[in-house]
Amino acid sequence: MKSAHTLQKICSPKSWAELPWGEYYRAELEQRIQPWWSKIFGFHLLKIGCLSAEISSASCPIAHQVNIGEQHNMQVIAHSWELPFAGKAVDGCLIAHELAYSIDPHSILREIDRVLNDDGWLLVTYFNPISLVGLGKLLPVIRHRQPHISHLFSRIRLFEWLGMLNYEVIHHSCFQVLPWHRHGGKCISTHLPLLGCLGLMVARKRTIPLTLRRMGAGVQSSVLSRAGGAVYSIFTSKGTPADEGGRGI
Repeated sequence: MKSAHTLQKICSPKSWAELPWGEYYRAELEQRIQPWWSKIFGFHLLKIGCLSAEISSASCPIAHQVNIGEQHNMQVIAHSWELPFAGKAVDGCLIAHELAYSIDPHSILREIDRVLNDDGWLLVTYFNPISLVGLGKLLPVIRHRQPHISHLFSRIRLFEWLGMLNYEVIHHSCFQVLPWHRHGGKCISTHLPLLGCLGLMVARKRTIPLTLRRMGAGVQSSVLSRAGGAVYSIFTSKGTPADEGGRGI
């Protein structure tokens, strides 16, 4: 698996308002995440990063919701790769574009995996490289501006990272094809969703082993072995028909 670690530190936005059309991004993400909040139950919900803290989670039934980041206005001041929580103590976690501005996104995912309990929920939002945001990264002038300066990870790469940590992605979608439009262009977003500038992944932490043992063949061979042993014991104890007077079967 290709490493995503980089020495280039990118200045992450402190608010959606610092991004061009950032408020449109935030409103669309809130609308897309809204149906999933009611499915997340438990005691603790983490919203990691400044952008995550601005995403409304009022409809989530979890009462204790904590905003975590390096800014002074956060409820808990900590690095996203070094969370001050015990293992398996969190029921849900939201990371809104946090991976796009990290020098080591793998460490963030590993730390979230440490604190998230079994069957916990993980919501990840990101910029889609196959979109107008990704196209801007190829242009000499605007590639150094927000949001094109961020790291753009493909859907397949994110699937691979979560799969290595044994997460099951139960939902994925792209939207907001036209970033300057409030709703991203409803018509084009409906017919060409893969070109959306924003992406959302909803995953759950699973505890099944990575390599499953094939049980059917072992059970079948065991049954046949016992059956063969029973037939052999009958013939050896009573003798074969040929031994009883030389008559064949």
